Amino acid sequence: MAKVSLERIRKQFGSSVAVSDFSLDIADGELVTLLGPSGCGKTTTLRMIAGFIDPTAGTIFIGGKDVTRVPVHKRNTGMVFQRYALFPHMTVAENVAFGMEMHKVPAAEREVRIRTALDMVRMTQLRDRYPRQLSGGQQQRIAVARALAIEPEVFLLDEPLSNLDAKLRLEVREEIRILQRRLGLTTIFVTHDQEEALAISDRMAIMHDGKVQQVGTPESLYERPANLFVADFLGKMNFFPGRVESANRFVTDKGFALAVDGASSTARRVGVRPERVVLRAQPTGSNALAGVVESAVYLGFQIDARVRLETGDLLSCQVPNSAAVDATPLAVGSHVYACFRAGDCVMFSE
Repeated sequence: MAKVSLERIRKQFGSSVAVSDFSLDIADGELVTLLGPSGCGKTTTLRMIAGFIDPTAGTIFIGGKDVTRVPVHKRNTGMVFQRYALFPHMTVAENVAFGMEMHKVPAAEREVRIRTALDMVRMTQLRDRYPRQLSGGQQQRIAVARALAIEPEVFLLDEPLSNLDAKLRLEVREEIRILQRRLGLTTIFVTHDQEEALAISDRMAIMHDGKVQQVGTPESLYERPANLFVADFLGKMNFFPGRVESANRFVTDKGFALAVDGASSTARRVGVRPERVVLRAQPTGSNALAGVVESAVYLGFQIDARVRLETGDLLSCQVPNSAAVDATPLAVGSHVYACFRAGDCVMFSE
């Protein structure tokens, strides 16, 4: 296992900058997720760490060694690709052995590692099958086993769950996290799925237009987003543009006042997460905005409601199923108050 350090790495394709001045330290045994929309530079960054792409500028260290110009096969990184990349003419065991052959691992040791890797992903009984005889989830487990069999210093995963159905994604995601913790592997996980990143990460680096927007724990990024992009990309948020009147009072452009906690004089927008909004028949708490339920979508575990406020703004609310039973009816057309605390308000300067 090893620490990974990226020092101002940059990748430019012609006049297009894919990654710009990316710096990040990843601790030994830590799982860090690169999260962002398509085209933000996260996969390009991962492929530079793996050695498939040379950076235009900057330095990459693995285990304290400068590997910026070191070829792929000498970096000792194990990579799992989005589309599995299994060889169709090889059995499961042969696919797992392939990377070790490239690393010139002796045959006797290869067999031991094959058994160990397949056992870790619970696929030992399928070692003689071919990829076409496996389900998508089984193929992804084999791809993980192949990456682990070379005993990498760094484990790299590029959207490894995107081709699986929802239930299988959850199952394989949990298995990868359990394996990573048990083996103490330094791991970099690329995804565009916010829930996936929140569930699996020790820390997250959110990217946009080739730049890192914010790095931190899942909780810190969700509760204290650094800017509007992070707030809007990581989950949902209601925004109210306006101005600060005092440390505890924010007046929106529509003219209603919100109670807030310790607002900076530069704040120009307040955000509130939908799950922090409680719908009631009567006004309660620090902030209570009158409105009418415009839509209510039943999702089983929660109800996604939209409330048209008296100001004309549309407010998103997420009501837990258990709370909806005893709370104000969420029938379309119901008059409600959208209530939230001053401490639920997040302020932004943009």
